[in-house]
Amino acid sequence: MEKSQELALTQMRKSVEKLGFSTENYGDPTIMRFLIARSMDAEKASKMFVQWLKWRSSFVPNGFIAESEVPDQLEARKVFLQGLSKTGYPVLIVKGCKHYPPKDILQFKKFVVYLLDKTIASSVKGREIGNEKLIGILDFQQITYKNVDARGLITGFQFLQAYFPERLAKCYMLHMPRFFVSVWRMVSRFIEKATLEKIVIVTNEDEKKSFIEEIGEETVPVEYGGKAKLTAIQDVEVPPLEG
Repeated sequence: MEKSQELALTQMRKSVEKLGFSTENYGDPTIMRFLIARSMDAEKASKMFVQWLKWRSSFVPNGFIAESEVPDQLEARKVFLQGLSKTGYPVLIVKGCKHYPPKDILQFKKFVVYLLDKTIASSVKGREIGNEKLIGILDFQQITYKNVDARGLITGFQFLQAYFPERLAKCYMLHMPRFFVSVWRMVSRFIEKATLEKIVIVTNEDEKKSFIEEIGEETVPVEYGGKAKLTAIQDVEVPPLEG
């Protein structure tokens, strides 16, 4: 680790203490995610970290979102959790044609946390290191106007940015129809530049080949040109994290 990074880590830990909180239970990889998200500014990163601690204790008081808290969202069987990519990242797939704007916004927000927590946990062996990332795939095949949920997309990306900083390795968007392009333009205004740079809209065969190559055909589902079968996230058993 570079000296500048060590210095930033030390500064951030002290800043968090000044704000009345502790970083004692969190290793350097976790702290570094917040620093990277705030361009290595220790003051800004410490404020972000404290906001995350407060949010986590109030929104996820039990430490996890139980499936019994998100029954309506799970019933649609619209989200799938595959194995690991070539780079060791878990792959989360959302089928847009099975999603409808939620009536229960709070349940949807809890569902976003359930998805991200479980996806990250699926790649952890034993104790979490703190720098684990995930790959997201948003599949827009066969979506209609009834499936369009700009608010839901914005919520998902804003939760990633605010509460899961530097967890997103890459996000692939497949089969985006023309009518959705204007929706995406509007949604993208609410997404930070660093996040937008991780989003790849797959539009042709060459890009599809790269997408399969980067993830690995053993993990990419058959319907996208790979060899794996889709597995609904609620059907995936994830061992509890240590510590």
